[in-house]
This record gives sequence, C-alpha cells and structure tokens, in this order.
Amino acid sequence: MDNKQNKRETGIRKEELAAEFLTRQGVKILERNFRCRQGEIDLIGRDGRYLVFFEVKYRKTARNGMPAEAVGYVKQQRIRYTAQFYLYSRRYPEDMPCRFDVVSILGDQITWIRDAFC
Repeated sequence: MDNKQNKRETGIRKEELAAEFLTRQGVKILERNFRCRQGEIDLIGRDGRYLVFFEVKYRKTARNGMPAEAVGYVKQQRIRYTAQFYLYSRRYPEDMPCRFDVVSILGDQITWIRDAFC
C-alpha cells in the first residue's frame, strides 16, 4: 500500500472520529466529503440554527505545527466557494446562518474550533 493511500485511509478514519465527536456534542451531520469543482468539504452539519461547514485536520504530533494551522487563507477561500455552491445546489435560503469550523485532531486530542474563519 502506498503512502498516499495510507494518508487517505487515515483521513477517512479521523473524519469518522470527528463526526462521532460532533454528534456527541449535539451536531447533526448532514453530509460527508461533499465534492464539486470548487473543492471539498469534509463534514457539513447543523448546530442549532447554524449550517456548519467543518474542515477536519489531523496531525500525529505537533512537530510540524498544530493541525488547525494547516487551514490557511487559500484553503479557507476554497472551502467558502465550495460552501456557496453547496448552498446554491441544495436550495438553501440566502439568509441561512452559516459557520466555518475546524476540528483539530492532535494525536488522540480533539479540539473543536467554532467560527474558525474570522
């Protein structure tokens, strides 16, 4: 098995772990791995009145930085454009309250960063 496939399998497992964590926190997961030409969103869910677009980032150790630090400006913009397409394609109203959150997984520690794209 090559390294790219190993990373993808690890990503799938960590996204599942994040979804389970969020569900325990009261989030209703609506979609996983939404893809379109603009990009991909790991998880989409409802948290109260908010439609939330989640980016899940995992690092085994902090040696190369914290997981959330990997969600830079360019990645944030790609997620925003993908979210716009999602809202349009699913016919959500224009005034739908939305939020962009990051679920950071460092080793076994999960941190939920709400409204991460300020």
